[in-house]
Amino acid sequence: MRIEYHRTLIADRERNAAFARALKAVIRKGETTVADIGAGTGVLALIAARLGAREVFLYEAAEVAGVAAKVLKANRAGNCHLIPCHSTEMDDPPRVDVIVSETLGNYPFEENIVETLNDARQRFLKPGGVIIPGRLDQFVAPVTSDRIHSELCAWNDVGVDLDFSPAMTMSCNNIYVRTLAPNELLDIGASAKVWDAIDFTKQNRSARKGEVFWRMSRAATIFGFVTWWVAELGPHITLSTGPDAPRTHWEQLYFPLLTPLKSRRGEIVTISLRSRTSMDEGTHLAWTAMRLNAEGQRLERQALNLDKGFLP
Repeated sequence: MRIEYHRTLIADRERNAAFARALKAVIRKGETTVADIGAGTGVLALIAARLGAREVFLYEAAEVAGVAAKVLKANRAGNCHLIPCHSTEMDDPPRVDVIVSETLGNYPFEENIVETLNDARQRFLKPGGVIIPGRLDQFVAPVTSDRIHSELCAWNDVGVDLDFSPAMTMSCNNIYVRTLAPNELLDIGASAKVWDAIDFTKQNRSARKGEVFWRMSRAATIFGFVTWWVAELGPHITLSTGPDAPRTHWEQLYFPLLTPLKSRRGEIVTISLRSRTSMDEGTHLAWTAMRLNAEGQRLERQALNLDKGFLP
């Protein structure tokens, strides 16, 4: 991973400030011990140290750990201890009062934070300790703007009489990192619903699934769906990647449809989302959208799967 990616993290002031507020709320000067899991260049560990943490343990398996070591030395952070391995590989880790882990992606679990915090909660955390983030909700909303759909339709507009529909289908079986505006969503984003919620203070499954529906109050054409997340870092301290939230280095995820859903007033639109993430197999996502009549009878169904979006 190039250092440029980590520069984007350092430049994300919303992210840094939110985590700093969360750490400040729980650190007792000269007493609190902290584990920064997936520490990167060490910014959160250094923030914890400057806030008065007694000891901070940094876990980082990637090559950037070498940069973190130099950064710690440059900042004379003698109470910060870099451990260059993945936290799940650490035998008999020191117990701490606070675990902080900013290993969140545009799809929040793509860096395996669920598995990581399942392990860390059991082996790293003292009784009564704190995990940051403590909770995360995933939202989904229908997209009524054709902007991204039109990009994907380039396969259908080659300019000569050729059929690229197999490539178009493959493009739709992908998810796209995009920034959407509230006015591109159904009801200017007020339609957003939680499809998945996770409490990191408990044991969790890395496979996630959820389904939501909307009864249409008016006719609308739905071109796809957008998801985002809101993480609770502490009481009244949240970090959001939503369309109406302050910008961060994260964006939303656009889930396409094969063809737009042209829904009428009174009809029901549903989407079910399923994901599976693991350190060995990576991230797998699938989504199924349906249009139902007012009585709940199925009129249309589209099933898409990220695995079908990769070249064979």
